[in-house]
Amino acid sequence: MSDTPARLLKLLSLLQTPREWPGGELAERLDVSARTIRRDIDRLRDLGYPVEASRGSVGGYRLVAGAAMPPLLLDDEEAVAIAVGLRAGAGHAIEGVDEASVRALAKLEQVLPARLRHRVSVLQNATVPLTRGDGATIDPRTLTTLASAATGRERLRFAYRSGDGTRTKRQVEPYRLVSTGQRWYLVAYDLDREDWRTFRVDRVGEPYATGARFAPRPLPVEGAGSDRKDGNDAGSEDAARFLARSMRRMKPELCLDVWFGAPAEFVAARLPAHLGAPEPDGTDACRLRTSCADSLEWVALRLALVDCEFSAQGPPQLVEHLQGLGARLTRAARSRPPADPEQGPEQG
Repeated sequence: MSDTPARLLKLLSLLQTPREWPGGELAERLDVSARTIRRDIDRLRDLGYPVEASRGSVGGYRLVAGAAMPPLLLDDEEAVAIAVGLRAGAGHAIEGVDEASVRALAKLEQVLPARLRHRVSVLQNATVPLTRGDGATIDPRTLTTLASAATGRERLRFAYRSGDGTRTKRQVEPYRLVSTGQRWYLVAYDLDREDWRTFRVDRVGEPYATGARFAPRPLPVEGAGSDRKDGNDAGSEDAARFLARSMRRMKPELCLDVWFGAPAEFVAARLPAHLGAPEPDGTDACRLRTSCADSLEWVALRLALVDCEFSAQGPPQLVEHLQGLGARLTRAARSRPPADPEQGPEQG
């Protein structure tokens, strides 16, 4: 193989397999001399790939973890598997799958050949995910369009449906995507309204990047733009704080006080992270005191899904809602549907 760039890519592909490769085997695979393999290994090291060599008759080369992650070389099957996994997580706003995952998906899909993009779509459409049912499902292509525009500082146009059903057309300068663990939100500057807005991504339709670039505006939150971290991390934190402040304005906070008849570790593992961690309260019990801007219905559902005894001490509206919900569930368990006179006897 006389083409040096092609040979280096083939060598890198072999080394990314988790095993040690004897120099003679690599030379045979690439149809070059052992000396050429040594020179190519040095070239990969110069490019930042940490290739480790072991001496001896059975020694060889292998790729090890380094201080930074150089570009990966994926075969078709690996690229499809990663894209499908990222799509599945991003489309359901799974807690822990945040903006970085969506950016990775956007970068990967940008360079996927058409044949692989088709395979990813076919596999995703043929797969039915088992989700919690308390978050909105989103087309991953919407997320990647928004993420790419935010990263590239490119203006966006999209259709938007508000909470009351009103439909509008928006043109924005996207800042960041934020996941709350239930839903995805876009923080952006609305050009028509000349103000910052947050948009629920599951209500965004037909997004497309206009091609018009923009200079980023300072986000109106305390400490925005500080250099306490790298720019991307700081911007993500600023967007999360801006979203939290916007959500508090839109709906009153619930000050929760809930006792659970289970250890704090058990309860914390079954509650969304944004509700905070419960504190131990005696033996095999704990108490959660926190504030949130979630709906009563959602909070009641999440408390019931902890799957242990619990008692809501407040707020009063949550206690009242749980009482009504409990009464309905009790009636549902005891009652039977009225008999349909047009139906015959039930078949066993």
